[in-house]
Amino acid sequence: MKTLISVEELTVLIEQDDALVVDCRKDLSSPDSGRQAWSAAHVPGAIHAELDSDLSDLGKPGQGRHPLPDEAVFSDVLSRWGWRPDRPLIAYDDAGGALAASRLWWMLRLVGAQAVGVLDGGWSAWKASGLPTESSQQVPARTRISVAYDRQQLVGYEALQAELAAGSICLLDARGGPRFRGEVEPLDRVAGHVPGARNRPFTDNLDANGRFKPPAQLAAEFTALIEPHVSSAVVHMCGSGVTACHNLLAMEVAGLHGSRLFAPSWSGWISDPGRAIAVGAEP
Repeated sequence: MKTLISVEELTVLIEQDDALVVDCRKDLSSPDSGRQAWSAAHVPGAIHAELDSDLSDLGKPGQGRHPLPDEAVFSDVLSRWGWRPDRPLIAYDDAGGALAASRLWWMLRLVGAQAVGVLDGGWSAWKASGLPTESSQQVPARTRISVAYDRQQLVGYEALQAELAAGSICLLDARGGPRFRGEVEPLDRVAGHVPGARNRPFTDNLDANGRFKPPAQLAAEFTALIEPHVSSAVVHMCGSGVTACHNLLAMEVAGLHGSRLFAPSWSGWISDPGRAIAVGAEP
């Protein structure tokens, strides 16, 4: 299945009753914003995914602001949604896929799912198309799913430090330039970035209409940024392991496969005051 799904393609899947559509909208400054938005209106048949509880476990100290849930917990979430590995899942949000939609896409890839995509342009594209929305809340028929994470796609603290020291990886930080440089920090207690990281704001993946840039353009931009490294040597991070998934998604769209995620990201890195911090532009 394609990684990016157009509004027209999603319409066909819905008409065929052949997809699980998941509304992942979230305003990080408002805990209940996602559910409230979904309750008011959503793509017909869409269920709601809550970033803080369905796609994260906030009770894991030292693992950043949005730690990954345990495999058993995520298995239960997927079962509650009525998901099956052979059923296409399409995620959308209202941030060009940059919030929980790309996070959900990546988490499903982490458990080996292939039939998973993100709605290009998200909620804004759906509304602009003039297609119907609904506010009814469906309760899916529960399935029994047990999934396991592919740990090869994850990078932990020790491995990250060792690989950075060896120069064997390219660490890409998806936060905006001012946060990366340490000029502002609206969310975390310390500003700056991991020494040796390079900056690729996730917003650079989108065009003026909030849709992903063409694959060839994304490939050229990422290739120039990560040289001399290859795509499989790239590790992604951000503030809490959410918008970093947007860069992972963009690289996948560009045909650049094999990159990994440092899930704790900046908020996890600074949980240990002994870890080094850099400020200013990258070297």
